[in-house]
Amino acid sequence: MKEGRDGSKSTSVSSLPLILDIDDFKGDFSFDALFGNLVNELLPSFQEEETDSSEGGGIHDGLPNGHSRIPSDAAAKAAAQGGAGLTTSPLFPEVDALLNLFKDSCRELIDLRQQVDSKLLNLKKEVSVQDSKHRKTLSELEKGVDGLFDSFARLDSRISSVGQTAAKIGDHLQSADSQRETASQTIELIKYLMEFNSSPGDLIELSPLFSDDSRVAEAASAAQKLRAFAEEDIGRHGMSVPSGMGNATASRGLEVAVANLQDYCNELENRLLSRFDAASQRRELSTMSECAKILSQLEVTDAFLEMGLKGYHFGDLELLSEDFLVAISYLFILYMQFNRGTSAMQHYVRTRPMFMDAEVMNADTMLVLGDQGSQVSPSDVSRGLASLYKEITDTVRKEAATIMAVFPSPNDVMAILVQRVLEERVTALLDKLLVKPSLVNLPPVDQGGLLLYLRILAVAYEKTRELARDLRAVGCGDLDVEGLTESLFVAHKDEYPEHEQASLRQLFNAKMEELRAESQTESSGTIGRSRGASVASSQQQISVTVVTEFVRWNEEAISRCTLFSSLPATLASNVKAVFTCLLDHVSQYITEGLERARDSLNEAAALRERFVLGTSVSRRVAAAAASAAEAAAAAGESSFRSFMVAVQRCASSVAIVQQYFTNSISRLLLPVDGAHAASCEEMATAMSSAEGAAYKGLQQCIETVMAEVERLLSAEQKPTDYRSPEDGMAPDHRPTTACTRVVAYLSRVLEVSFTALEGLNKQAFLTELGTRLHKGLLSHWQKYTFNPSGGLRLKRDITEYGEYVRSFNAPSVDEKFELLGIMANVFIVAPESLATLFEGTPSIRKDAQRFIQLREDYKSAKLASRLSSLWQSSS
Repeated sequence: MKEGRDGSKSTSVSSLPLILDIDDFKGDFSFDALFGNLVNELLPSFQEEETDSSEGGGIHDGLPNGHSRIPSDAAAKAAAQGGAGLTTSPLFPEVDALLNLFKDSCRELIDLRQQVDSKLLNLKKEVSVQDSKHRKTLSELEKGVDGLFDSFARLDSRISSVGQTAAKIGDHLQSADSQRETASQTIELIKYLMEFNSSPGDLIELSPLFSDDSRVAEAASAAQKLRAFAEEDIGRHGMSVPSGMGNATASRGLEVAVANLQDYCNELENRLLSRFDAASQRRELSTMSECAKILSQLEVTDAFLEMGLKGYHFGDLELLSEDFLVAISYLFILYMQFNRGTSAMQHYVRTRPMFMDAEVMNADTMLVLGDQGSQVSPSDVSRGLASLYKEITDTVRKEAATIMAVFPSPNDVMAILVQRVLEERVTALLDKLLVKPSLVNLPPVDQGGLLLYLRILAVAYEKTRELARDLRAVGCGDLDVEGLTESLFVAHKDEYPEHEQASLRQLFNAKMEELRAESQTESSGTIGRSRGASVASSQQQISVTVVTEFVRWNEEAISRCTLFSSLPATLASNVKAVFTCLLDHVSQYITEGLERARDSLNEAAALRERFVLGTSVSRRVAAAAASAAEAAAAAGESSFRSFMVAVQRCASSVAIVQQYFTNSISRLLLPVDGAHAASCEEMATAMSSAEGAAYKGLQQCIETVMAEVERLLSAEQKPTDYRSPEDGMAPDHRPTTACTRVVAYLSRVLEVSFTALEGLNKQAFLTELGTRLHKGLLSHWQKYTFNPSGGLRLKRDITEYGEYVRSFNAPSVDEKFELLGIMANVFIVAPESLATLFEGTPSIRKDAQRFIQLREDYKSAKLASRLSSLWQSSS
């Protein structure tokens, strides 16, 4: 805000008009600051008056518009007086001045706004003009840039065309230079060829090139080219190089040149080899490298390699300097460029100490086989092979480091090295270790037999496969090391099944011989015993331990089958053959054991038959016969027990074989259709012979038991047992002595059968025995006469027998003895009650007829005629 025109402030606002500058609105504009600047000249006097009135202690009520506040009572009086004559001065007299100030300011602000709007309009017009000019300029620049790009494109196309033309010119020039160089070399070669073709054997008058030692490399290159050209020319014309130098003449062909060039190359090669050998001895790497470069242009022979490698063992890679390895590598690179390195690689592998040193081979044999003449064991062979193969792997690993550093094609060299290791070193050891035995003349069992060969074969095969995997890890190029390892054992694997089966047969036969020897030893110790006691003890019992040993042999054989058979079909075939051997051996062993146990039963039966006496003998003879019969009974009981033990062990042996088949064999046969079913059928067939022997033996056991039961009944049963006198005494309700002896015998002898037999076998045996016992008792009681007291005692015997046979758990036998108890009533009831006795059980009527005939009063009571009409009417 500006002051008055005279530059002095006026107390009157209206004295000078207020001037606002547009700059007051620029920058940080504040309306409060603008307003303050407008009223600052008027407000100070107002503020001073307000301060003075407040200091006088009077309370002043004012309104915001500058007038005084009138109290309510004064206002009432004023109203009563009509409001006349009451006036007060305004509290803010500068109001009018401020109003004028504000009006002037508004006017000035409107003027300023018009000025600003005018300036903005002018600026918009100027900006529009400049924008038009700028757009025009940009359009012209774009046209210029497009033209520039077109010029660059034409220039680039021109440069490319010129470059192609220059490249063609360069190619023509290079081709021309190459042709010139070739022509120049051809001229020189023709000149050299004419010198070599001048006269046979004349190498003296040659160009200085071929005699200057400083130009040996150039001479070697020229000689090799001349030889190639001359030999090609001779081959094209169908000529042959003369074998003798004296027969060659300077003829129309190049035979003389070829012969002379061959002589020169040989002489040059010998010179270079001598220099290389001398340099290698002095370790002059530069000379060796130079000779190698020159020799690479010639037909390098094995003599060069022998001299180049002589004295150096590449296995100790850490002892060789880097420069020396570089030189040797370059030497082999040059040689491989000539003949692809096959001879070099083979020569390098062939000269390794592991193949050349005979002591290495002898040490291998000593490590694995031990001292000559000593019998090796599979465990010793396993440890020896593990140690030897580890040494071979370490050696090959060291050689691999050398080969990687020297040869440009290390994989090819490693393939040759590993193949040589397996075909020579490993094969030489296996040939000494695995001597295939003859199947006609088997090695003795005490020297290991076929089993020793098979165990060593398995160990060698497994360890050699581990070696192959280790060599594959070290590196063997494209060599099929696993297939090569398999080929080492082809001859042994082809005949392996026959050897395995022959080994099992040999072990079985040896075991049988051992058991027979033990049986004979035990039999010789029975001299002096009673005959009855020695009958069973002299026989060799079936042993579950022996069968377990058979299974263990077979299990070991199956593990070898799994090792040697890679295909499922081959494995199944071998496993089936080996398991069939086990079936045959177990079947033969338990069948022979059962037959031996049956022999003891037959011997006991023969003893019983020997001491059967007639009715008219003396008392002394009868006593002797009774004593012999007791011995025969003891022999029979012992034989019975022995056979039951044999049957029990037979069942246990068969269970072991079946469990072995389920756990180990079946899973190997399942992948091949029909193999599992065929083996199951073979197992059933193999065990059928043992089952037949067991069945016959059990029948003999029943015969033995029944023979002793009949002997006890005949010896102990008295006629008075069932026909006691009617003396008024109370009847005896105890079983008869014969019954007690028989039941005691059965309880004692059949105790072993309850544990030896199981399942259906046990049920069938006891049912048959119970039926035979029932039949035997019926036959026995037919010899006696019964009175009512005897009938009661018979009924007591039947009850005793019935209680015992109830332990057989045979319902049919229990029913038979229950019917016996019913039939015994025919001796107890009165004659007139016999008709009603069988009304509920007509099935026993036939046996009852025979029983009734045994009644003491059968004739006196005329029961025959009385019952005949009853049987006829009921029938």
